[in-house]
Amino acid sequence: MTTLRDEHFDPDRVWRHAADSGATAIVIVGDAFAKPMLAALQAAAERGEPHLLPALKVIVSSGAMFSAETKQALLEHLDIEIRDAIGSSEGSMGSAVVSRSTPPGPTARFTLGQHTKVFDENDQEVQPGSDTVGMIANGGFVPVGYYKDPEKSAKTFRTVNGQRYSFPGDFARVAADGSLVLLGRGSVCINTGGEKVYPEEVEEALKAHDSVWDALVVGVPDDRFGERIVAVISASPGHAIDESTLLAFASTRLARYKLPRQLVVVDRVARAANGKADYKWARETALAAAAS
Repeated sequence: MTTLRDEHFDPDRVWRHAADSGATAIVIVGDAFAKPMLAALQAAAERGEPHLLPALKVIVSSGAMFSAETKQALLEHLDIEIRDAIGSSEGSMGSAVVSRSTPPGPTARFTLGQHTKVFDENDQEVQPGSDTVGMIANGGFVPVGYYKDPEKSAKTFRTVNGQRYSFPGDFARVAADGSLVLLGRGSVCINTGGEKVYPEEVEEALKAHDSVWDALVVGVPDDRFGERIVAVISASPGHAIDESTLLAFASTRLARYKLPRQLVVVDRVARAANGKADYKWARETALAAAAS
């Protein structure tokens, strides 16, 4: 295994290093890395200097949403396997494996792990196709607990029907075919007008539009709805955000109550160095825009 020994993410350098080292696998964190890497592939091909990666067999991602559109575009350049996993430090919960012969399905849909279940608020197992929202529970090898944090340990690691599970805090539905439809973390769920909205679902609907490079969705206080949905977004290179066009596009993928009430356009959506969402920054940015 090799790594690049600096903190600056240069997608062209990643591809060159992978080619020079004969890398067979690349590990990333969702669209935050995949989209710039895809753009670098496309630009290199347009220059007539494509990145040649004959040894590369697989790209593995976990920890953030990896959109179906980005996966499909990567497969147009690379004849590889893409493994998208859902998991946390408390355990692995599911995966989605795609290739040119098995193209991507909908974003955030996974095959349940062997020991993974989804339970409702009454600890009843969610039935496939029921449209019930539940919390993902991971069985199998379950940690003893968090060091010197008995309260968090008791909340996260629980026994249901005689089986011990970890509950990292992710919510999901179970599709009729038994696959897991990830909704997102309960800690960032937005309660607007009595309806629960998971930011990741809204973000993916916005990012599916060509004009949007990245997006984070948060709730801000609202006198009428309790919380108002605000999307903090950045434009794709060479594009401008047209609010009415974008919201019309998103409305084909989302129920009306899930649509953002406000769009805040920024030069760059802030994320942690590992590509994970910085919702604290997004909320502060949304509040500042509302106050201006």
